[in-house]
Amino acid sequence: MLIETEACVRRRSGKTADLFDFSYIYINIETMISSFQFSALPEIIFGRGKRSELTAAAASRGNRVLLLTGSSSIHNSGHGDEIISSLGQAGLQVSQEVISHEPSPSMIDEIAARYRGAEIQVVVAVGGGSVMDAGKAVSAMIPVEGSTKDYLEGVGDREHPGVKIPFIAMPTTSGTGSEMTKNAVISEVGEQGYKKSLRHNNFIPELAIIDPEMMLSCPARLTATSGMDAFTQLLESYISKQANPITDALALQGLKHIKKYLLRAFLEGENNLEARSGMALAAMFSGITLAHAGLGLVHGFASPLGGLFDIPHGVVCGSLMAQVFAFTIDNLIDQPDHPAIRKLIIVSKVFSDFKYKQEKEYLNAFKEKLIHMTSLLEIPRLSEYGFREEYIPKVIEQTSHKFHPVTLTNEQMTEALRSRI
Repeated sequence: MLIETEACVRRRSGKTADLFDFSYIYINIETMISSFQFSALPEIIFGRGKRSELTAAAASRGNRVLLLTGSSSIHNSGHGDEIISSLGQAGLQVSQEVISHEPSPSMIDEIAARYRGAEIQVVVAVGGGSVMDAGKAVSAMIPVEGSTKDYLEGVGDREHPGVKIPFIAMPTTSGTGSEMTKNAVISEVGEQGYKKSLRHNNFIPELAIIDPEMMLSCPARLTATSGMDAFTQLLESYISKQANPITDALALQGLKHIKKYLLRAFLEGENNLEARSGMALAAMFSGITLAHAGLGLVHGFASPLGGLFDIPHGVVCGSLMAQVFAFTIDNLIDQPDHPAIRKLIIVSKVFSDFKYKQEKEYLNAFKEKLIHMTSLLEIPRLSEYGFREEYIPKVIEQTSHKFHPVTLTNEQMTEALRSRI
């Protein structure tokens, strides 16, 4: 049995449609919902000033704390001394490690070895995505023997038992959504490099404290690249072949926040708490949706590029997103009943600056919007990090489409990479 949406009926009847007129979307009520699973989430504390709850949360789990921070973000926030002082005043024994770049196996091994006999009772990470991943990995590696590399997907041959030190995450950027996920991304950069996950269902943080005030001092460039990472994660998970009704709802809401707040956070980030809050929520949603729906080709490119070159993850996503999705739309445009093109039309209308146009006009406008945002946000080119045309075949050979809804040709993948040299 097929039913028409209300918007479709309004359009056919000649009545004025709403702004988001998803006309001609038909739903087969017998097959529209496939079976799906949804795993646990962290306890979430979200809101302005909620950093104040970190001390009590840590103390409830033990008095020996390992605190991982970025090299500057916690102090640039203006709240670093307050957080560290509060932990000490509560009688907690705090050891601190600084994470200055994306975590490698050797970094995690060194930190885990340093604290393996220290009876650490809780690991706290306050920082960007790299700090979140490092904290997650350290909490998982302290209780076990061997190297992080032994347990990495696609690299090692050992299965992690899932034991860990309780882990609390407090992000200072709005990007990776790592505070919501069960995997820590670990990189080894070089000719034989890789970017792989240390993953287990038990690695989900016990608690995520998301305080938008911690993000007010995030630099504009990092705001842009981390924001484009969240944007990519939301869009890829929304059109993923593994998407489900819960991820669809969260991803679409997150995309609306990206439309409303990303440029404002980039331009007014030091003073606009509303924009920081909106982007923090979008990033949080992106972490949930990527964990349950999977990602697509942009993140497929990010794995080999992040292994070969010291390129920040958000730069890869922000740099390649526009061209990859332009080709994705082109490849699906003649399949009007494909679920992914129907969703892309919805997203195109969310990001449009007009209404009541033909569907192809919305899609073409969305392609232009992505190019325009890449330019406005001043996303760096891959060549700034050493990527050259001679590496294109190697990157394509190692790139997975993951759960992307359509397979791009080698020529299209080559052009996507070449366009950002």
